[in-house]
Amino acid sequence: MKKNYEDVEENQLKRGLTNRHIQLIALGGSIGTGLFLGIGPAAVLAGPSVILGYALAGIIAFFIMRQLGEMVVEEPVSGSFSHFAYKYCGSFAGFASGWNYWILYILVSMAELTAIGVYVQFWWPEIPLWASSLFFFLVINALNFASVKVYGETEFWFSIIKVVAIIAMILFGTYLLISGTGGEQATIHNLYNDGGFFPKGFFEKTANGSFQGLLAAMALIMFSFGGLELIGITAAEAENPEKNIPKATNQVIYRILIFYVGALVILFALSPWQQITTDSSPFVMVFQNLNGMEFELFGNKIFFTRLIANVLNLIVLTAALSVYNSSVYSNSRMLYGLADQGNAPKFLMKLNKQSVPINAILISSCFAAICILINKVIPEEAFSILMSLVVSSLIINWVMISYTHLKFRLAKNKENTKTKFPSLFYPVSNYICLVFLLGILSIMWITNMKLSVELIPIWLGILFICYKVFKTKK
Repeated sequence: MKKNYEDVEENQLKRGLTNRHIQLIALGGSIGTGLFLGIGPAAVLAGPSVILGYALAGIIAFFIMRQLGEMVVEEPVSGSFSHFAYKYCGSFAGFASGWNYWILYILVSMAELTAIGVYVQFWWPEIPLWASSLFFFLVINALNFASVKVYGETEFWFSIIKVVAIIAMILFGTYLLISGTGGEQATIHNLYNDGGFFPKGFFEKTANGSFQGLLAAMALIMFSFGGLELIGITAAEAENPEKNIPKATNQVIYRILIFYVGALVILFALSPWQQITTDSSPFVMVFQNLNGMEFELFGNKIFFTRLIANVLNLIVLTAALSVYNSSVYSNSRMLYGLADQGNAPKFLMKLNKQSVPINAILISSCFAAICILINKVIPEEAFSILMSLVVSSLIINWVMISYTHLKFRLAKNKENTKTKFPSLFYPVSNYICLVFLLGILSIMWITNMKLSVELIPIWLGILFICYKVFKTKK
């Protein structure tokens, strides 16, 4: 007998993510390659002023997460913002936002797998990027075939490691600065020495025609905040979403202040910003440069060894694995949600015995596997290319969330419905977010990310053609 994939009883995602899962997924969702590796190119462009850039981008991210959180708490469904775009902005908006989110996390998956290869080469330079990518690609996808609780537990412990590590690094770095045992170059004055807090200016053209300064680095900074919207994707499998989603969403601003701004202040204070490169994680590099130095702790002399850099590299590797793990999870749930809306083939709703959308994982993993080929053909440029494409897709995604929220609130106001978790400063915050995101696209157009912006209308055109073809066949 042919299986009916529209049968809700047989094909319903289970609410297997507990409060501690949701909180740690939210807490660790944005701590990954964007912070540990992406800060390198941004620091080279702008110096210490990237700290301000992360704070500004973080405020925008928080506004958008509150907008998404308000919608999700009202309607906790799979494929969250695709569902809202479909419901409040029309069927094409739902189709386009869902598939754009899916391609966004395919690109994020590729970027994380590439970063994993970079971290592995810190220990074994002879291992090619594609080999490391392939190994962890197989391991993480295998984990996601298990129940959602396995994903929740895996991500819970990944996030614990990331959070504890960053807090420990901030506390240890603070001790080195206060005690003066971090060496002669470790001083808070590094934040404004060597050209001031804005050593590259705000937006200046260099002799070779490229741009530098804080605004030039903003597009790279945006890459770090991809992943926050994972809170919305977990809604369909979260226990008590009305309580847990708001709690997780409100933590975003504290995460930004502590984990981004706090960690970056320590990073730039421990070492002059000119020493930061794009070749490896700046955090690993800074602590590796302390090798051979000694400091005193509780009256005991302790020597820095390569062990500290090794431990930190293991932590940033864990962070990349965590984000890739979340990418596999979110992509499969978005495909499931699109199929449930009628915007993707129904076979993507097929669940295995653990209530995991197995076909959605398989299809997503096939596309993410292209990363292995990219890392084999152009290993040097792979990460920078993928990072610029991620930013373009992320901006489309966030624009759709903010715009859809405006339509959502208009609909609720007409119904005289008071929402349970209202966003901050509506509708002013929506307009601020939209102007900011369009400004990022303008910066990308002027700088060397122009191709990524030019691909946006082409990508939207492809989505529109696919939408017409799919709906016509249906």
